[in-house]
Amino acid sequence: MGDSTDPPVIEVADLVRTFGDRVVLNDISFTVQRGETLVIMGGSGCGKSTLLRHIIGSMKPTSGSVKIFGEEITAMNEREMGNVRKRFGMLFQSGALLASLTVGENVALPMFQHTRKSPDEIEEIVEQKLKMVGLSGFEDLKPAEISGGMKKRVGLARALALDPELLFSDEPTSGLDPIMTAVVDQLTLKLTHGEHMTAVVVTHDMTSAFRIATRMIMLGHGSIVAQGSPDEIRNSANPEVQQFIHGEADGPIPLNLSQEEHQHHQLVKPRPFGARHRFHRKTV
Repeated sequence: MGDSTDPPVIEVADLVRTFGDRVVLNDISFTVQRGETLVIMGGSGCGKSTLLRHIIGSMKPTSGSVKIFGEEITAMNEREMGNVRKRFGMLFQSGALLASLTVGENVALPMFQHTRKSPDEIEEIVEQKLKMVGLSGFEDLKPAEISGGMKKRVGLARALALDPELLFSDEPTSGLDPIMTAVVDQLTLKLTHGEHMTAVVVTHDMTSAFRIATRMIMLGHGSIVAQGSPDEIRNSANPEVQQFIHGEADGPIPLNLSQEEHQHHQLVKPRPFGARHRFHRKTV
């Protein structure tokens, strides 16, 4: 892990994001030091993915600051942001592979877009990255011909194509069985320990989270509920944290949410509760 006197790789300060009257991120502040694996966790709809989008520059905050590698990104244009993005990799929740390209072509894509490497050099790097994730010889297969766990590993190989200093992962183990989850976690650990990479992982998989994290943040209702080392989170006196990490149905996190809580969300167009005949039986 990097020296604590080093400047943070990521610095988020007083971050606020609203949609209409609804506050989705409320005064979020934290730093990530070089070599850390920060896990951002919380229930569905708590703001995890929205926070990640702000850190990678695909969304702009209502107010507050986001710095990556010491550079303020909130006011950057697309060209400036593109230069920053070359220094980090992104593993998307679904793998986000292009179905029309082979596995090898998917991994090669960032190098064709952002470097002047020759086809022979790119082919060599593709082989190296696929070997790193245990998929040697899969270059010519299409995404439809491999399993979900393999797609995640190909997505990881592509995220590593430019040898990034920083890796973002959005639900990297979502939909995977326990063995494949362990494989993906081991790859993350190998990268952060062996390659000294910094990682930010968004997840609600507690087994995975405690396996890979050096530090954890729990979000709730758009705010940071708790943050600390895995041991500090595990021993937290906050009942909301305990309910979440143990997966308990009863506790301070409610099952039922009111319509009013979502009526200002940008994607929700609520209808009156009194409306009748919203559901119609289809006739043949």
